[in-house]
Amino acid sequence: MAHIYVFSPSSAVRDKAAFRRGVARLKALGHEVEIDPAALSAQQRFAGDDATRLSAISRASASGADIAIISRGGYGLTRLLPQLPYKAMAKAVAQGTQFVGFSDFSALQAALYTRHSSPTWSGPDVVADWGREELDDIMQDTFQDLALGQNEGAGWRLPLRDTRALTHRPDGFWAKKATLWGGNLSVLTSLIGTPYFPDISGGILFLEDLAEHPYRIERMLTQWLHAGILARQKAIVLGAFTHYTLSSHDAGFQINTVVDRLRQQLKVPVLTGLPYGHVATKVCLPFGAQAQLMVQGRDALLLWTD
Repeated sequence: MAHIYVFSPSSAVRDKAAFRRGVARLKALGHEVEIDPAALSAQQRFAGDDATRLSAISRASASGADIAIISRGGYGLTRLLPQLPYKAMAKAVAQGTQFVGFSDFSALQAALYTRHSSPTWSGPDVVADWGREELDDIMQDTFQDLALGQNEGAGWRLPLRDTRALTHRPDGFWAKKATLWGGNLSVLTSLIGTPYFPDISGGILFLEDLAEHPYRIERMLTQWLHAGILARQKAIVLGAFTHYTLSSHDAGFQINTVVDRLRQQLKVPVLTGLPYGHVATKVCLPFGAQAQLMVQGRDALLLWTD
């Protein structure tokens, strides 16, 4: 099986039981799991000070592992972007190391792609996913496919309101060759206007977020809209937006309201329901791969070739 290197580039691991449970599950699947010596470090809310976390990223890059997976997300990578070991990470990717993570990890993925066009994987982390009380079968299977070099696509069932909003295409293709990219909406929004935000046109953009009220989701997406980023894509695919609370003041304003307005502003297709985000059922998505997007009825399918 795979040699997996576990490192902590963002927030400190507080749930040690979940960390141990996640590592044990990866080992039980036959993987060789190597834990970075600073994986459980803590300094304020971070997994060690900036220098500690930069060193952990360097060690992960030099590990020769098949997969370098983050322990957890949180916050911490955007402050490291000027000092990241980009050449070492790009060399590791070129030699076969697959970097895997999501949430705060989106910052590293975007910056590395901007510097070296190096592909990485948006996927599970050790604590939030592998360390859950109950393991999700789809998450486990898609990660195992990645570990075996067999992860070539992801499919899901679209909500009915999506199919009603889409114009029918006889061949079903909404994108035949497009760069697949995206991640956490809040993190990526914080990179707009910086040297770390990818200049991607004609792409398939996937997004998710946690604990952001729908009006804040709309505010961020409106920034992307005004910046011209959304209109340059071939498709926008939305994953899960979870852990927020509506109030009586919203008076019916919800995520579907945000999606409907987005569709009114764009000619680009907007799909929802992607099993990705801060949820148990999470597919692995290759940030930077060339991909195809097909819709047949209510079935959506992403296929990638890199």
